[in-house]
Amino acid sequence: MNGYMKYFGKKIVWYLITFFFAIALNFLLPRLIPGNPLASLISSATAGMTDSAAIQKIKEEYFHLYGLDKSIPEQFIIFIKNLFHGDFGRSTQTGESVSKLISDSVWWTLALQLPAIMIGWTLGNILGALAAYIKGAFDKGIFPFFLFLSNIPAFGLAIIMLYIFGIKLKIAPIGGSYAANLIPSFSWKFIASVIQYYQMPFWSIVIVAIGGQAIGMRSMSIYELNADYVKYSRFLGIKDRVIVKYVFRNAMLPQITGLALSLGTMIGGALVAETIFSYNGLGMKMMNAITAQDYPMISACTLLITIGVLIANFAVDIIYGFVDPRVKAAQD
Repeated sequence: MNGYMKYFGKKIVWYLITFFFAIALNFLLPRLIPGNPLASLISSATAGMTDSAAIQKIKEEYFHLYGLDKSIPEQFIIFIKNLFHGDFGRSTQTGESVSKLISDSVWWTLALQLPAIMIGWTLGNILGALAAYIKGAFDKGIFPFFLFLSNIPAFGLAIIMLYIFGIKLKIAPIGGSYAANLIPSFSWKFIASVIQYYQMPFWSIVIVAIGGQAIGMRSMSIYELNADYVKYSRFLGIKDRVIVKYVFRNAMLPQITGLALSLGTMIGGALVAETIFSYNGLGMKMMNAITAQDYPMISACTLLITIGVLIANFAVDIIYGFVDPRVKAAQD
């Protein structure tokens, strides 16, 4: 038990240090990028005005509103305080609270990403393991198909699906999260519309995920099946079903890492799928923010992704600590 406590203690310290530097970079980088994020807002607010004093006053008000009239150390202290209150500032596009914009979109993203990642990961690993274990016609027939899927760019697959099912066959909506003439509610009509619009972005993510996971699982399973401990176990007469349990457990370790990282980054949204299908998720919001140089929104999204990745990596380290006995042995 002492070995585990020592291992987890080290990890927590390193992740806290990493988290601090991530916050510091998240604060500094937008301020080091050339350009003024308030330029478009000030330009819109002062359009048609000729009084330079009035224009200067509006400019100062905006700088005060976004805290840019203070020194960098003061801004950083305010930034940290606001983070603990869940305040990411105001969007330079709309002037709305960034926290509200994120909360309005993040549930759409999670509803799309979480099931798609889990289903793609599960199916890909099952099919990859079967291809490695059964071999023969199953492997020869299915492996090229997996290879083809894993090499299709996400945006390419999304465009193909949009063209075939949305434009040619007209069996799926072209884009959006629900029908434009509906108001969000818990009615069956609205839920049915959401499910209908959900299909294409969902399957575009799942199909790409299946290919990549199947390739990785097949390669790791073949490596483990040819390992010396498997040959020795078979020589001793140990039943194959017992050996396979350990083989696939070892092969799953890198796959678990991949799953955790996918879950960690999912809060950033499926940028390609959401953009191409005009899905109302956080990825779409972030794309619009990047286009408009909306630094508060970009900063909030990247910070959320960073936190998600750190939590995912920490979760992987905890899982490894229990699954892989070599971790504990290294601490003793």
